[in-house]
Amino acid sequence: MLIRYLASCLFATVLAGALPTRDEALKLAFSGATFTRKEHFLTEAQGAKVKALSQREMPGLWWIAYEAVKDGKALGVAFFDTHRVRTLNETAMVAISCEGKIIRVEIIQFHEPQEYLAKDAWKQQLNGHKLDDELSLKRAIRPLGGATLTANALTDASRRCLALWNVLYGGK
Repeated sequence: MLIRYLASCLFATVLAGALPTRDEALKLAFSGATFTRKEHFLTEAQGAKVKALSQREMPGLWWIAYEAVKDGKALGVAFFDTHRVRTLNETAMVAISCEGKIIRVEIIQFHEPQEYLAKDAWKQQLNGHKLDDELSLKRAIRPLGGATLTANALTDASRRCLALWNVLYGGK
């Protein structure tokens, strides 16, 4: 059992080389854009509002956003959400349009066994969603066979990032 676990962790480490880097993920979401890195230290009230909007736990109050601009026009913002899947972490980029809809979700780090990694086709169903009740595995998002924890983690990350966008950018 230990050998199988170590082998799957080693394979996941090798696979991680195939995942996009942070910069590659940003370019996939916002082709041709330039990026401004912004650090946001949420107040307790902002953190509570994000938690209430997302209906998900907040891992902290410090968040980094990458604002995308092309030809002087804002395209959107991307957040990177690190969270536990089963026993290990993954980091997902959630890119959000200026209208508050998901443009793209990319996994840039995944430390669980490879069979739990969400495929592109599954992640694409998150595109176009805004923060509402439909963004749920019980509604518009199909479950991920054999990787329910990954599906939950990515859906939760998407909801959390959309709530962050609403609190930090939605009123602007």
